[in-house]
Amino acid sequence: MSFLWFIIIGCAAGFLAGKFTGGSGFGLVLNLIIGVVGGILGGVLFDVLGIHTTSIIGSLITSVVGAIVLLWIFSWLSRKRS
Repeated sequence: MSFLWFIIIGCAAGFLAGKFTGGSGFGLVLNLIIGVVGGILGGVLFDVLGIHTTSIIGSLITSVVGAIVLLWIFSWLSRKRS
């Protein structure tokens, strides 16, 4: 059951991060990838800051924050290349 929550939270986090950064979402698969990688990045960032979450909502917030940071990094790198 936890794997199912991992997939659901990843999709939701990728979708929400796309909305927060001014996009319109990236499709189910890309939302999942962005959300999962964002969850890992958010977990590392929150751990460095000493913030620990234990609930599903906390996991979603962690993943969304990580996904937003991930999208910001991609945006910054793409502007730097241009």
